[in-house]
Amino acid sequence: MDPPPLPRVLRLALLLLLLASPATLAWKKEEFRNCNQTPFCKRARTRAPHSLDAPLSLVAGSLAVSPEGSLTAEISHTSRPRPLILRLSALPPHALRLQIDEDYSTSTPPHRRFHVPDVLLPDVDSRALHLSKPKTVGGASTVALSSDLDVVVKHDPFELTVRRAGSGDPVLSFNSHGLFDFEPLQESKPEGETWEEQFRSHTDTRPRGPQSISFDVSFHGADFVYGLPEHGSTSLALRPTRGPGVEESEPYRLFNLDVFEYLHESPFGLYGSIPFMIGHGPGASSGFFWLNAAEMQIDVLAPGWDGATSTENGRIDTLWMAEAGVVDAFFFVGSEPKDVIKQYISVTGTPSMPQQFAVAYHQCRWNYRDEEDVAGVDAGFDEHDIPYDVLWLDIEHTDGKRYFTWDRSTFPNPEEMQRKIADKGRKMVTIVDPHMKRDSGYYLHEEATAKGYYVKDASGNDYDGWCWPGSSSYPDMLNPEIRDWWADKFSYQNYKGSTPTLYIWNDMNEPSVFNGPEVTMPRDAIHNGDVEHRELHNAYGYYFHMATSDGLVKRGEGKDRPFVLSRAFFAGSQRYGAVWTGDNSADWDHLKSSIPMVLTLGLTGITFSGADVGGFFGNPEPDLLVRWYQVGAFYPFFRGHAHHDTKRREPWLFGERKTALMREAIHMRYSLLPYYYTLFQEASVTGVPVMRPLWLEFPDDKETYNNGEAFMVGPGILAQGIYEEDQKSVSVYLPGKELWYDLRNGSPYKGSVSHKLQVSEDSIPSFQRAGTIVPRKDRFRRSSTQMVNDPYTLVIALDSSGSAEGELYVDDGKSYDYQQGAFIHRRFVFADNKLTSINIAPDNLGKKVFSTECVIERIIILGLSSGAKKAIIEPGNQEVEIDLGPISLRSGSRSVAPTVRRPNVRVVDDWTIRIA
Repeated sequence: MDPPPLPRVLRLALLLLLLASPATLAWKKEEFRNCNQTPFCKRARTRAPHSLDAPLSLVAGSLAVSPEGSLTAEISHTSRPRPLILRLSALPPHALRLQIDEDYSTSTPPHRRFHVPDVLLPDVDSRALHLSKPKTVGGASTVALSSDLDVVVKHDPFELTVRRAGSGDPVLSFNSHGLFDFEPLQESKPEGETWEEQFRSHTDTRPRGPQSISFDVSFHGADFVYGLPEHGSTSLALRPTRGPGVEESEPYRLFNLDVFEYLHESPFGLYGSIPFMIGHGPGASSGFFWLNAAEMQIDVLAPGWDGATSTENGRIDTLWMAEAGVVDAFFFVGSEPKDVIKQYISVTGTPSMPQQFAVAYHQCRWNYRDEEDVAGVDAGFDEHDIPYDVLWLDIEHTDGKRYFTWDRSTFPNPEEMQRKIADKGRKMVTIVDPHMKRDSGYYLHEEATAKGYYVKDASGNDYDGWCWPGSSSYPDMLNPEIRDWWADKFSYQNYKGSTPTLYIWNDMNEPSVFNGPEVTMPRDAIHNGDVEHRELHNAYGYYFHMATSDGLVKRGEGKDRPFVLSRAFFAGSQRYGAVWTGDNSADWDHLKSSIPMVLTLGLTGITFSGADVGGFFGNPEPDLLVRWYQVGAFYPFFRGHAHHDTKRREPWLFGERKTALMREAIHMRYSLLPYYYTLFQEASVTGVPVMRPLWLEFPDDKETYNNGEAFMVGPGILAQGIYEEDQKSVSVYLPGKELWYDLRNGSPYKGSVSHKLQVSEDSIPSFQRAGTIVPRKDRFRRSSTQMVNDPYTLVIALDSSGSAEGELYVDDGKSYDYQQGAFIHRRFVFADNKLTSINIAPDNLGKKVFSTECVIERIIILGLSSGAKKAIIEPGNQEVEIDLGPISLRSGSRSVAPTVRRPNVRVVDDWTIRIA
């Protein structure tokens, strides 16, 4: 039975909230807690180094090697009700795992601490190495982590350091400032003690009492630290949050929240949380990941924060604070930052390989009104010669905001609508959020209620909160049984009106609750296994994303790759699809902050991400919209989206000149789809992101370390956004010793130099790195699907030795057959005036085969002497001409680069082309 209706006044107030204008819904600081209003954060933050009354120490004689090869010990203090159990294990090649929980065998509290399930890969434990017996000297024990790394455990007080085996130089240290505190679970509330917490009109009963954990981690040899999405920032590196010179002292908050018009510059947490930090300096890269889904606050401490008169050069101290959970932490050490990312990916999983259409352009709005509107927008792209691949429908397409339904007055024939879009090789996406309308006539609500599948409130009743449909309840996605049930709802039988070309968008899955504390679910709500919401809050959207992705895999009988976009995320979300940066605003600052935000997501595993092009809230000026398309065309996830209160902003609505500029930006993206798809394949194997900070490719160049305005796409392309209105010039730093070639006209620029460039409205500054080969497709169609059989162009940018390399990956663009060997993977090598195509696909993956008749129709060679007149193709001794040609096929492009025309060699074959 549904609960009694809310009082009329409250219902009216909530209705007004739902109908409020964007300006009314703008981010309001007072609606969200700061550290001083968050008791666990305030307690931990006020402690001075080495000031704890009960510092934790290793119990003498407890250190031992377990049968499975991990190192175990007890940590305690005489004041504690029970000791802590420590477990150290090693993962190849240079990773250390530290696990600490309470020892429940000595005294048993009513509840145990929560260990986050289904985030780490299932084989992590089985890959652990067998640690040798530690050597103990003078109150410290040392064990080899690898051939060049040791772990040193100091006993009293407890401290852990990962150091270089030869030099003894520290790389990462835990509790070197004595701030490790682990509040014990209590068996009952002491008399006179208050556990409840108040914030505004909400009360958190906290029936299990304080249970927070805090500790310090130091990154030695680091100039900067990065990571901890998600927050708005124009800085790629994490700025200090406490200490000398810090004006506003708030830690980086990790607590998934629905934030309207978030600030572009703030440590305040947004829609997703990944507690992973990377430290980097010349010759030193390291990472720290804490698997904990409770609210977390992290300070980056400025030099001198601890009152020291002198500070260690090249060390960054951080303070980590969480409301609940356990210590399950990973220390990663690499020779370069890519090594650190690969190790993080080795425990949380590689990004999923997307379908090819998903890498192209997406068109979205809240909301396209009806089937006629959909048809008009679709036709508008064709009329204006602008390609796109996906058209999106927001919540208004549903019947009264009941998900898996259609409003039959505006969308009477959804299957036919999708078929018409699909006939042009395009797809559609509909939104499915976690809040289920509490309506006795809604089949999904009735079924979830009958099965007991909703999250419970603190009293044990189905939790009832308000979201877009009004009174709503939320499936308990922690429970695998409920995730399976949810996945079944995406079958064609259950989701009536859906077709194989319909994909899914998960929004509001932080979860968003309009009348909840901080616009989310109360912390004392209860999940499967008697787990409090506070313990898993940051992972709720992750589990929802997982279940939806699994649903699309089920729908396709395991044959088709899913596409699911999620707003909320956690560590491991990269395995299930794409994310975006949420409800940004149509202003220049949000355009600028989108680059560090997307780069940070890539560094922390989520390579498939982007920002709403044009800004979700507000009406962008035409110049801003053009610049956003020019930048957004480089995002891994490229989508235009807007709020329903904004003016329509399809690319052809701003005059012929602006339309031409946006068309050109989208065409550029489509020409680079072969390069992007190849990079996504690399990411799906290694975790190295598609869109990268400059320092990921140039780790020893200090000029790149905090450059959040320029970025790399793969190893071969660098782009610099334009982030100011009426900007006339821009300074672009091009790293490395080799040349860079302008993507538009092939002009060379020196490396290791900042170039002051005049700004043109035609494009943003973008360059190809000497020594690389970039594959393209230059024939423009309505969608990427219609480009499948088109020929390729190779753009070769020669370095100072006359050499270059690049790769091309091709598969069917949709199925999982590539996992059984059905793909083409070629490496192109140019050296000694010869271009060679080499097969680099392993031959032991399976029996399936993929082939294509696609050929290479043009080879553009930047940096080649203009005297070359012909090329010889082997095998076959075929001679073809070389003459000057344009870099791109855009109107008015000059012929500036030696071009091998129509070699027509197949991409699937081995061949050599010699420049004669």
